[in-house]
Amino acid sequence: MDSETSKRLSELIHKERVAHLGTLRGEAPMVGMTLFIPMSDFSLFYVHVSRLAWHTQDMEKDPRVALSIAETDDGRPDPFTLMRVTIRGTAERIPNDDRLVPDLKVAWLSRFPEQAINFTLADFSFWKIAPRDARFIAGFGKIHNLSAKELAAAGAP
Repeated sequence: MDSETSKRLSELIHKERVAHLGTLRGEAPMVGMTLFIPMSDFSLFYVHVSRLAWHTQDMEKDPRVALSIAETDDGRPDPFTLMRVTIRGTAERIPNDDRLVPDLKVAWLSRFPEQAINFTLADFSFWKIAPRDARFIAGFGKIHNLSAKELAAAGAP
């Protein structure tokens, strides 16, 4: 992947705030909308989810997940030219008393200030998603299969 394409991938991940989280539910795929924050080098992605949500229940049983981030539809004639990336990885719950949680909370609330109420609810926790690989579509026919290392390189400053 050339530097311009890498820059476009980085901009997509940093700009978009909504993703779709794919999990396995009863041995079948299940996809739901979630919010996310990336580590600056894309080595980890974080979600803050309720244990009542199906995707959280699924991650507790099987940590294999996919996080799909797409460019917001702007009404262009061919939506297949929108950029998107799907990151396959492993999810792991972060205990609420983990030393990382205060910093994650600050980062989360700076990106999603309206989500403050969720930190008052006992059923929410952070989960980290460690990428295994990714598939970046930079537009129609512009497909890039990336290892976790290549994805991290796109996020490196």
